[in-house]
Amino acid sequence: MITAVDTNVLLDVFLADKSHGARSAAALRTCLGEGRLVVADAVWAEVCSVFPDSAKATAAMDELGLFYEPLDKTAATRAGNLWRKYRQAGGSRSRMVADFLVGAHALEHADRLLSRDRGFYRRYFKGLTVLDPSRD
Repeated sequence: MITAVDTNVLLDVFLADKSHGARSAAALRTCLGEGRLVVADAVWAEVCSVFPDSAKATAAMDELGLFYEPLDKTAATRAGNLWRKYRQAGGSRSRMVADFLVGAHALEHADRLLSRDRGFYRRYFKGLTVLDPSRD
């Protein structure tokens, strides 16, 4: 089982979020026990931004057992097409293209996505299994 991990779950853990940190950490452990954890380019970049340097970011992600899995052309194209449809339907810029890259990456490279943003992913990425660590 391959689980793609969204930025919000990793930041819960790395920043010791009081509301979601423990549940996100537990969900990561469970998913790791069931298979492989992967992160897309956008997630890797977003997570790296909260560390003082890239070596510390890489070490932290390695310690969690995360694998960097870059987007391919198919996933990037899907993300672009969905982003365009979202904007044409009146979607605001509060959703960035990175959110669409994460969802498309999960559809193409994983069996499921671990994210607290399940409503968005379920709406725009039909067929994507989304695990929400903030839910029981």
